[in-house]
Amino acid sequence: MKFFHISHTDLDGYSCQLISSKIFPNGNFYNANYGLEVKIAIEKVLEEILNFKDEEIFFLISDLNLTLDESKSLNRSINKLNNEGFNIKLQLLDHHATGKPSSLKYDWYFLDVSRSATKIVYDYFTTNYDEFKSMCSDEFNKLIEAVDDIDIWHENDEYFEFGKVLMRLISHSHEINPVLFPDENRDYRYFLLNKAMDFIHMKDAHIVLDDHIQNLKKQYLRLDEKNDTIDNLMSKYLVHLLENKKEEFAIYYKGHKGILTFSLANISIPANTFLKANPDFDFFVNLGRRGSTGFRATGKIDVAKLAADLNGGGGHPNASGGSFRDFKETTDYKKIKQFFEEKLKALEIS
Repeated sequence: MKFFHISHTDLDGYSCQLISSKIFPNGNFYNANYGLEVKIAIEKVLEEILNFKDEEIFFLISDLNLTLDESKSLNRSINKLNNEGFNIKLQLLDHHATGKPSSLKYDWYFLDVSRSATKIVYDYFTTNYDEFKSMCSDEFNKLIEAVDDIDIWHENDEYFEFGKVLMRLISHSHEINPVLFPDENRDYRYFLLNKAMDFIHMKDAHIVLDDHIQNLKKQYLRLDEKNDTIDNLMSKYLVHLLENKKEEFAIYYKGHKGILTFSLANISIPANTFLKANPDFDFFVNLGRRGSTGFRATGKIDVAKLAADLNGGGGHPNASGGSFRDFKETTDYKKIKQFFEEKLKALEIS
């Protein structure tokens, strides 16, 4: 069976996937916020499904409510594929009241506003997979209770305060870019949640966990035994991830090879580190969510001129910036790269 799971980008959403990954460790996981991101994630899953016509497919969506129009479109797409010979089971598990119109119309849309999505998914897998209970430790079960307590705001329940710390642990874990490295970003959050379980039986567990958050992050980001500030560890880890995908992110302009990233903060240090470690790359570009653009180089190309020619930007030969007014926000890196490469191509032939 091929398993696809789209979930929200908060504690509740990632906890849903932490649960499903116990049964489907090799599943295909995606995360999305509301609106455009949900549409993009669904399009990606439907595109991937086309490769598995001869297999049973389970498509799960959790902690995301769909509008009636979105539900209608998805239902039509799944029915079309099943009529063409696919074998797709669609299931949505949610707790947002705004999904009620869809839940009343479609039997695959399950809604329960009294539980967190995490608790709904946990109960679903407990009911439908006999082996699931044996996979769940006491600490894991308590983690689920903590997520439920904070998400439904049961402030008088035992694990509410621990849930508050978990919520911040996940919402403030921006060290790994989710667009460039979605799987690594998700694994990072899984790691933090799994490590949090070690504290849940302790006295004043929420305070002890809060005291250890920085160290837990460092444990994941550290590539060797040497400790450092979290900023330096994060920069080194980013460069490590970029090197693993540098050919996928490579762009070319007039014989020069560059790398295109998206929505990175404070690019000067990682850009310089990457370019020095990869002398076959001449420039580094980071495109922001609203079209802002940062350029870095090490003397092999004048990025001030490149920025000026591309979008009226400018600055220094090795550090410049600009902005594309016609960039349409997306979280699909393929579309981001296509946009930028088309700009480079137009510039080359002008």
